[in-house]
Amino acid sequence: QVQLVESGGGLVQAGGSLRLSCAASGRSFSANAMGWFRQAPGKDREFVAAISRTGSRTVYADSVRGRSTISRDNAKNTVYLQMNSLKPDDTAVYYCAGRSAGFGVLDIWTMRGDSYDYWGQGTQVTVSS
Repeated sequence: QVQLVESGGGLVQAGGSLRLSCAASGRSFSANAMGWFRQAPGKDREFVAAISRTGSRTVYADSVRGRSTISRDNAKNTVYLQMNSLKPDDTAVYYCAGRSAGFGVLDIWTMRGDSYDYWGQGTQVTVSS
């Protein structure tokens, strides 16, 4: 089983940037698509971005497209989320998740949290206005 540990969250002013990291343990990381989700207080968890197992394909939520970049380094068993031009609405706990089904590609289930079978503990991102 793969375990995930996120880091890189914190407090940043609006317009600033953060780079989240998700370190994975386990041998199946490079075979799995990976995603980032977030959950703000009082709101449902929402999809942020996902990347295929090779890193060749990515997909973003409309709310972050153009401001965020997901990437991965399979040699380091790590997936990243670079977030720029942060807004107060980006304030949330950000979770990294892995999907063992689907052969590591992005498909119609990629944006659904229930299609991911292992999750990190989350990292808090707070954007002040």
